[in-house]
Amino acid sequence: MFDMARADPAAAVLLDACFADAALAPVLTGVADGASLFANRVAQPAIVAATLAMWAALRETVPAPALVAGYSIGELAAYGVAGALAPIDAVRLAAERAGLMDACLDTGAAQGMVAVSGIPLEAIEVLLQRFGFFPAIVTGEDALVAGGPAAAREALALAAADAGARATVLPVEVASHTPLLQGAVAPFAGLLARQAWSAPVCPVLSGISAEKVDNAGLATRVLSRQLAEPIRWMDCMDAAGEAGVTVALELGPGAAMSRMLQARNPGIACRSVTEFRSFDGIRSWLGRRLE
Repeated sequence: MFDMARADPAAAVLLDACFADAALAPVLTGVADGASLFANRVAQPAIVAATLAMWAALRETVPAPALVAGYSIGELAAYGVAGALAPIDAVRLAAERAGLMDACLDTGAAQGMVAVSGIPLEAIEVLLQRFGFFPAIVTGEDALVAGGPAAAREALALAAADAGARATVLPVEVASHTPLLQGAVAPFAGLLARQAWSAPVCPVLSGISAEKVDNAGLATRVLSRQLAEPIRWMDCMDAAGEAGVTVALELGPGAAMSRMLQARNPGIACRSVTEFRSFDGIRSWLGRRLE
């Protein structure tokens, strides 16, 4: 997850700082265990650390971004890319965010998430209500990720299949972006309010509204609210196109976001850093696309 970034001196400095941090080291070491990556407490800081390490390696040699967006925990990393949060602070906040979310599991039944697609959103939402699930991340007119009680995941997936939809039970244990996480909102807002913020070099898209965020006060409100409100990723992708974005680079692990954006906005050239073998390859591709 960190191998390519460690080849760059600036990225290696950030990763070394993360792994030397007393609060972060215990969770980041879980990255070596593939199964642990699905644990909220490991995945969130690891994703933010990996994303910001890649940006640390690139930021001095590529054009400044015009707009940044992040999917779920990626929205926190986006503020690091925009320069509003120091990278190490963003990673620490990710770990604290995960802890607050996990604490919501102590007050109720086990939680889970299911991806459903292939039928209109209205029909999906009717299904969700039957099983006590809520929309969590809306990715298209016929696709979303839902969160709810773990005990009902399989039943929801079967009912979705019977309705002609595709359903996948996801290997996560927290119903992110649903009312089940309301207990984490106020504590996380408090953490964000006490955080040191800088003026961003570019706006960040809010996941819950797709609006452009360029100040700490609004960032604190939307970042905390998104713990218990659905992410409108479809609207964020549309907002990127409407803003005139022509080139997009996915910084985090995997390539799902760049593929999703490319499918929805064919006019935007999209790649993930994981598709390249070197930073020179990334810079070369960006250079050609931005000529």
